Amino acid sequence: MRILSPAISQLARLRMGRIAYFMQYPVQVQQQVFQNLISAAQYTEFGKQYGFSKIYKIDEYKQRVPIHTYDTIKPYIQRTMEGQQNVLWNTPIKWFAKSSGTTADKSKFIPVTVESLDECHYRSGRDVISLYYNNFPDSDVFTGKSLVIGGSHQVNKLSENSDSYFGDLSAVMLQNMPFYGNMIRTPDLEIALMDEWEEKIERMANAVIHENVTSIAGVPTWTIVLIKRIFELTGTDNLADVWPNVELYMHGGVSFTPYREQFRKLIRKPLMHYQETYNASEGFFAAQDVIGEEGLLLFLNHGIFYEFMPMEELGKENPETLQLQEVELGKNYALVISTNGGLWRYLVGDTIQFTSLLPYRIKVSGRTKSFINAFGEEVIVENSDTAIAKASEATGAVVNDYTAAPVYFSDHGNGGHEWLIEFGVAPDDINKFTNVLDSTLKTINSDYEAKRYKDIALHMPQIHVLPEGTFCEFLKSKGKLGGQHKVPRLNNDRNYLEEILKFAANNMNA
Repeated sequence: MRILSPAISQLARLRMGRIAYFMQYPVQVQQQVFQNLISAAQYTEFGKQYGFSKIYKIDEYKQRVPIHTYDTIKPYIQRTMEGQQNVLWNTPIKWFAKSSGTTADKSKFIPVTVESLDECHYRSGRDVISLYYNNFPDSDVFTGKSLVIGGSHQVNKLSENSDSYFGDLSAVMLQNMPFYGNMIRTPDLEIALMDEWEEKIERMANAVIHENVTSIAGVPTWTIVLIKRIFELTGTDNLADVWPNVELYMHGGVSFTPYREQFRKLIRKPLMHYQETYNASEGFFAAQDVIGEEGLLLFLNHGIFYEFMPMEELGKENPETLQLQEVELGKNYALVISTNGGLWRYLVGDTIQFTSLLPYRIKVSGRTKSFINAFGEEVIVENSDTAIAKASEATGAVVNDYTAAPVYFSDHGNGGHEWLIEFGVAPDDINKFTNVLDSTLKTINSDYEAKRYKDIALHMPQIHVLPEGTFCEFLKSKGKLGGQHKVPRLNNDRNYLEEILKFAANNMNA
């Protein structure tokens, strides 16, 4: 790969000029993206319904087009999956990204157009590498291969007349990737697109241990599972022994905070770099442009027009949204997007905060449906991830996964939070772990601190330690093992937590 490396790295560096342009002129670039989207879709069924041909200003767009959730836009998507075209977008749609942000039985099918692949996902992928090279100009990342831990795909058989396909976004991207992209990645597509994850991990581990892997891309949970299997096959406990030239891990999907220390132990190499990306089925939104610092650069010229909904507007019949020039630092916003994949004023379900306004950088703070606010404590995923990380650091623990839910007021006592935690390495003192978790939440969340004052409203957190592998087995029982399926961190009701507890109890009694 050394022959290709200089050419690829030079192209990556040239892309920085375009990145610098949207960093310098963000509002103007977003205005142009908006005009391009409205113009392209004006003669689609959706565009005719909402009068796109008469829309010239963003305010007009907001007045005409309501905020959409997946449920409200699903009928348009369903018809497209059945073979109808020109419904949401003006070019044929044959691919759909199957997404499931939680373990709910219902899956989402997000349209993937040629434009969204080329101008959003692939362009963003190139920009991620450009940003990395901008940080490390002497990188040799292209002298080897990138290990991509993707999803799976299968033929969409919802309609006999439909020539459509669906799968995890990563699988859709792999299936449509240009030939030169496949030259620099591993493993082969036959393995990368397997459906059965246990066999897939086994075959992947055996296929890649002899490759010269210089970068890894995937969600932390499945990356750790693969690394541990590689250790079993090779007899080492340091991935740098297997791949001496590995230098970059690109991660996303969940917060990296609880996993950071674990990866440092798995890959003991001084010059190992970690780059966070924000790539969802609906679009590739952002990536770290300054490696090692908080904040992801918002990608503004990638076929996505952004709106930002203040959390106090969430749930209102006609919620207000803001443009880039109106947002504030450190405030939670629900992300609303319009895309060249045929999504219009679509509520993604993620909440973000701005960490910088020039350029515009964000961090994912949680989900609009993933929080605990049963008592006015307003605990979001960013809070819980930080608390888990601090408690782990203080007790030598490694947390594989966790979920939490409220304990409601009763005749027997006050309310509280109940945590189900699966450890890779158990804490040296579970009581100390609990105390640090609680004290950290008090430090970073004043609402939680107020409710915990003298145990008046909330008592001490309750922690249940689950046997290692419980969450994986639960997901498997739901047919949700692998890909983008993940355990919801926080729940504002007890349904999910009770289901896990029942599953764990049945397993112990079996």
